[in-house]
Amino acid sequence: MPVRYYDWIAHHRRRTPDKVALVDLASARRFTYAQMDARVSRLAGHLRDQLKIASGDRVAVLALNTTDTLEVQFACFRLGAVFVPLNTRLTVPELHYIVGDASPKVMIHDDDLAETALAVAKLCNVASVMRLGPGGSYEAGVAAAKPLDHIEIVMLDDISTIMYTSGTTGQPKGAIITHGMTFWNCVNLGGSACISPSSVLLTVLPLFHTGGLNCYTNPVLHSGGTALIMKTFDPGEALRLISDGAQGINVFFGVPAIYQFMAQHPTFATADFSRLVIGGVGGAPMPVPLLRTWETRGVALQQGYGMTETSPAVMVLDREDAARKAGSSGKPVLHTEVRIVRPDGADADIGELGELWVKGPNITPGYWNRPDANASSFTDGWLHTGDATRMDEEGFYYIVDRWKDMYISGGENVYPAEVESVLHQLAAVAEAAVIRIPNEQWGEVGMAVIAVKPGHTLAPVDIHAHCQANLARFKCPRLIEFVDALPRNATGKIHKPTLRQTFSQPKPTDTAA
Repeated sequence: MPVRYYDWIAHHRRRTPDKVALVDLASARRFTYAQMDARVSRLAGHLRDQLKIASGDRVAVLALNTTDTLEVQFACFRLGAVFVPLNTRLTVPELHYIVGDASPKVMIHDDDLAETALAVAKLCNVASVMRLGPGGSYEAGVAAAKPLDHIEIVMLDDISTIMYTSGTTGQPKGAIITHGMTFWNCVNLGGSACISPSSVLLTVLPLFHTGGLNCYTNPVLHSGGTALIMKTFDPGEALRLISDGAQGINVFFGVPAIYQFMAQHPTFATADFSRLVIGGVGGAPMPVPLLRTWETRGVALQQGYGMTETSPAVMVLDREDAARKAGSSGKPVLHTEVRIVRPDGADADIGELGELWVKGPNITPGYWNRPDANASSFTDGWLHTGDATRMDEEGFYYIVDRWKDMYISGGENVYPAEVESVLHQLAAVAEAAVIRIPNEQWGEVGMAVIAVKPGHTLAPVDIHAHCQANLARFKCPRLIEFVDALPRNATGKIHKPTLRQTFSQPKPTDTAA
């Protein structure tokens, strides 16, 4: 049977059959490329022959990180079916909307999320369910099935995945991911992140998110490397695994919160990062003080920028520029075009803020069942990212903040990410977020919501003094709130809608003098 050009697992089974492809850390299972290829083939056979999954049908997965999720992805590729990974943090009502929108024919779930998965499957009339784990119908189906005898022919523009956005500004949108988008992301990230057959990746971000799936799990598998899959992120365990020479981990990726939690762990100071070829970071603005903390341990984190809709790679900052251009997202990856656009549609000047637009073969063709979103999100093939961006004289790009997070105080634009970076300079600050609050005098003012490190103390007067010494007065947060921990979504990003809802009515006594 021929190997299709998009079937990386079959390719590496033929070239390096005994190379370890995947390690499931929770179950201690290890699969070579030959073993993974065989399981994917039998799973595809079971989906087609027993569950009647055909080209274009959707297959949903609701599970904590497991190598099984990757098997489902590649089985869908071979069938021409559409892989739909589901956010494990969502409630039944939230998933009811998403699953109803995607209309999958099968729901694959683990034991941890069985109750939620079965409830949603019933509400949405999903025809079949499969349970992962020992004794589950998934393993029974794989064991009993015959290998797939025919691989569906698909093209790069065909849909491979529907990945739903977080839905923080309304109902979630299903970003359409094509086979071409996934391929071009492997190409775009492969070179800049030094991905090769010798890469050994520790995957800690959830596989339902583009960060977990494509930074850098799919690129590593595309190159013939090895991916170790962690069920749920544990900072101490991640540091132990990276330090353990026997594991051979030399590639890592996380959102800023991942690096923050690791830096605050007691074993960070003695962890061994000497084998780490690349430590990538993206998904949210990276506080410069946190970058400096990792630099002191000899790790120049490679910053990047991307979105679910962009595969996700758009820009990468080379390690050589990490210190010199701290805070920058770098320059565009090879096969992507970018523009910074003013509100009137003209290109912004160097140093001028505008909205980032992107275009290329790694960009989504649109959203599932959302012609309204498609109409408002694209102009002549350019995707509007919604991110406020500027470029310096050397061509380095800086993602200042989300347009929707920017607020206007006394007629001046304030970008919370800039203020948050200054707050992180305070040694006692564990986490910080700035949100807008309505104000009769200034229109809007900033509120800083701060979690203090254990064993430290911090008073509002200290925060106000620090901000006034480092920021223009209109940028300084007028209000301060202390919390034990900031709310986060499943990928570790601070969830500002929750903060805005919680603190929409500030106490008068919180106002700075």
